Amino acid sequence: MPDREPIEVVGDWLQITYTLNPGAAFSMGGSLTVVLTVIAITVAVVIVRMASRLGSTAWAVALGGILGGALGNLSDRLFRSPGPFRGHVVDWISVPNWPVFNIADSAIFCSAILMVWLSFRGVGLDGSRPGRTG
Repeated sequence: MPDREPIEVVGDWLQITYTLNPGAAFSMGGSLTVVLTVIAITVAVVIVRMASRLGSTAWAVALGGILGGALGNLSDRLFRSPGPFRGHVVDWISVPNWPVFNIADSAIFCSAILMVWLSFRGVGLDGSRPGRTG
């Protein structure tokens, strides 16, 4: 893939485009690869530690998406060139008017939206909704 032209899946609307990203979303923070790796490890540890307290299926799905996305990108950062904690994430999904991304990015983005929605609805991690009866 590195030396190949983009592959059209659905014309110009959806293409597979190999891109290496040292940074975070939209290639921001390219010089912070080590910091982003440490953040991903921290996020994973926190989510795994809090998993036993979850009583809400929706929160479990949201945090599972964040965990999966963080671990997906973390594996690239640990095992890809230029080396451990400095590896570049492979982004490959290309749609018009949007930066190239990957499945892990999508999981994080969609899960973050779900977390905001759950917070606005007042759903606690344990599934409770303060102020509501019965």
